Amino acid sequence: MKQWKIYLILTAVMLTWGFNLPSVKYLVSFVEPVTLTAFRILLAGISVFVILAFVKLLRWPKKNEWKYIFLGSLLNVVGHHYFLSSGLAITSGSNAGLILGTGPMLTAVLVSLIMRSYPSKLQWFGVIIGLAGVAATVLVGSGGATGMNIGDVFVFVSIFVQVLSYIVISKAAGSMDPRLLTAYMFIIGSFVLFLISLVQEPGEIRAFLDVPPTFWLAFLFSAIIGTAVGHMLYNYSIGQAGPTKAAIFMNLNTFFSLVGASVILGEAITGRHMFGLVLIIIGVLFGSGAAEDLIRKRRRRLSS
Repeated sequence: MKQWKIYLILTAVMLTWGFNLPSVKYLVSFVEPVTLTAFRILLAGISVFVILAFVKLLRWPKKNEWKYIFLGSLLNVVGHHYFLSSGLAITSGSNAGLILGTGPMLTAVLVSLIMRSYPSKLQWFGVIIGLAGVAATVLVGSGGATGMNIGDVFVFVSIFVQVLSYIVISKAAGSMDPRLLTAYMFIIGSFVLFLISLVQEPGEIRAFLDVPPTFWLAFLFSAIIGTAVGHMLYNYSIGQAGPTKAAIFMNLNTFFSLVGASVILGEAITGRHMFGLVLIIIGVLFGSGAAEDLIRKRRRRLSS
């Protein structure tokens, strides 16, 4: 597939993820996060299987592919969605959107370290600036410099384990279609999350009986569009463009999350939010290596 089509897909995914974040924030106000996530991911997994059956991409995994499926399930589904939904229950959608904006920076650094291609000085500069942006955002969540909102920490952990999963998905893409990988990860991950919910939130499944009609609209959007279609297309894009290039588009996720939090949740976007956003974007540009690429291209043009 042509690169511009992949970039268009990634932009559309960021739009759905941006509005999915405040949707999940709304949903966890009715049902406890782990129980909600288990059923949301289960519906997402079923939806992906239905889509793949329609386009005739279903098959049973090979023996050597199961390791990627199980590891991807633990990182991309259980770890990411557990900490994200738990964090959203106790922090704002605006804060979560900004913290998730560190994804490109983390992806570039982790890919470099794991592939033994260590970050440059400019990339480390980006890491520091990006973390400063996260710190500024965390202070918004705690109401000042008096403490840290544990919800913000959970959201940061969620994006960290998700970034690790992108490396697994990139490696698996050599033999297995990432969309099929997504389907198996969702089903296995939802089962693990359900077991966790039975221990952490016993009897919470009854909460689904008392939710308003708007809950089900948000639930269907989050499960089918935001999670099933969104993750399926994003994981496919990782296989096509690589984890670092795909992660750069998560900048748009930050922007759309702020817009979604304002539209859906009515949250105010403060000056400190914008300050954190600017720092995160600068951190992403340098941490992902994009700034260095621009500098090198400019030097080549000037020398030629």
